[in-house]
Amino acid sequence: MRTIGRALAGAVVTAVALLGLVSGAEPAAAQEKPPLLWDTAVEEDATDAEADDEPRLPSPWLRVPELMIFPRLGGFLLAPRDAGYYSLYDLLLGRRRPSPPLFPYPAFSLKAFPFYDADFRYLERPDNTQLDIFDPLKRIHLFDNWLLSSGGEFRYRYMNEVDSRLTGSNNEYNLYREIFYLDLCFRDQFRLFAEFLSGESAGHELPPLAIDENPADMVDLFIDWKLFELGGKNAYLRVGRFEMLLGSERLISPLEWVNTLRNFQGLWAFRQGERIDVHAFLVQPIRIDADAFDWIDPDQTFAGLWGTHRPKPGTSADLYLLNRTFDRPDFLGRDGVRGGFDINTLGIRWVGDYDRRWLWDFEGMFQFGRWVNQRMLAGAATASVGYRFAEVPTVPQFWLAWDWASGDPNPGQGATFSTFNQLFPFGHYYLGYLDLVGRQNIRDLNGQIAFYPTRWITCLAQVHCFWLDQPRSPLFNAGGVPIRRDPTGRAGRDVGREIDLLANIHLDAHQDILIGWSKLFAGRFIKETGDPGSPELFYVQYQFRW
Repeated sequence: MRTIGRALAGAVVTAVALLGLVSGAEPAAAQEKPPLLWDTAVEEDATDAEADDEPRLPSPWLRVPELMIFPRLGGFLLAPRDAGYYSLYDLLLGRRRPSPPLFPYPAFSLKAFPFYDADFRYLERPDNTQLDIFDPLKRIHLFDNWLLSSGGEFRYRYMNEVDSRLTGSNNEYNLYREIFYLDLCFRDQFRLFAEFLSGESAGHELPPLAIDENPADMVDLFIDWKLFELGGKNAYLRVGRFEMLLGSERLISPLEWVNTLRNFQGLWAFRQGERIDVHAFLVQPIRIDADAFDWIDPDQTFAGLWGTHRPKPGTSADLYLLNRTFDRPDFLGRDGVRGGFDINTLGIRWVGDYDRRWLWDFEGMFQFGRWVNQRMLAGAATASVGYRFAEVPTVPQFWLAWDWASGDPNPGQGATFSTFNQLFPFGHYYLGYLDLVGRQNIRDLNGQIAFYPTRWITCLAQVHCFWLDQPRSPLFNAGGVPIRRDPTGRAGRDVGREIDLLANIHLDAHQDILIGWSKLFAGRFIKETGDPGSPELFYVQYQFRW
């Protein structure tokens, strides 16, 4: 249904154009007179303000840049917020904090949001008492109207894979990643963000994957241009190259686990509010090229309209319509015909908590369109509930979830194709750390347990029970690549059980160590479609962010 895809892309472009027209309709007087809040003079202290009986105005820089509210992922954790030692460094200094520090990077070695949404705006508060050695690199005021920040990351991971990728071979190697970014803002009108990434690997016993190596490239290079203000919040147009995440990241994610990150190039219009968010985008995925500057995939387009409503903090509902087209003849349709696809995804999600104890996450996705020479009808759904024991010192929290993504009962036959397309997901987070299972032709009954032995250690365990949705369709890995298949279906549906264990040690505000072990206990399907399979992974990751 290319017509629907084109209509969606047209709607995105029209929305962007209308936003621009609205911004151009701003009254001339408002453009000519700079707002009083942009006076960058040092504010008088509280006693002077009271003596003069003058109301104190908040710093306008507290809204610059306007950052997106990070959505809750599935299986989210509610970390402790009471008094305690929140890093190993705090413990060594005997610095017991009354509550968690304000530092914007998570107390965890994996960062599920991009650097461009790291919130250092607390440094503008006159009463801020949280100081850090790298503060001079953040929020540097240039003249009266410009703001400059910088930062980055070094990350190292040791990987030891047994029966790597179900090949029967072991694979021991090292991954290195360095990131450096610059962020320049002109008031709240304009923003330029640039992020350089270098991802390298060493010691591979199997050929490295494309996601392992990208020696030198720009993962983000974009401008944000203010279009207009609505309800006290600004609407922006983002143009250039950027990472993307929306909602649960089941469909759109920068894929933080991999060494190279995932990014797109194009247009993204958005308005981020306290309760209502609206997004419209038209982009093309970036193809990683370890030997040259990365560029777009000219045969792919990705467009979408996404709305979010937050009735209260921590609870949100998403409604979205996405379109992905792929024009190269890389896929098989009916009777062996090769071609591309044009897929539309309509989805809804509800996530939240009650009293920081009862937790829930529900999401449903329906796909329709064209797959090569077949009609596309597919779906996926997640239903998960959890509970947090708030009064227990280690704050244990449990999740039980059911994940389903449809498969095709007779691949290559009939008028309809029914295998769900996972788009651009954070599959590693949801479907096992071995990355052997993707959100396609799969059923997954899974449970998660997490707890905090101290405020600076996070322990987590997951158990997955995997079955194929349709026995004649393949098992797809986290990248959406089919890795095992029995065309007769006689090998059954049982893929196996996976256990994932990890512990994160928060050394200080900038450093973490993540240690993990994962293993798949192969089911009948794995045993009867090749090597019996006993994949296992042990990894240690160190990261430093500034």
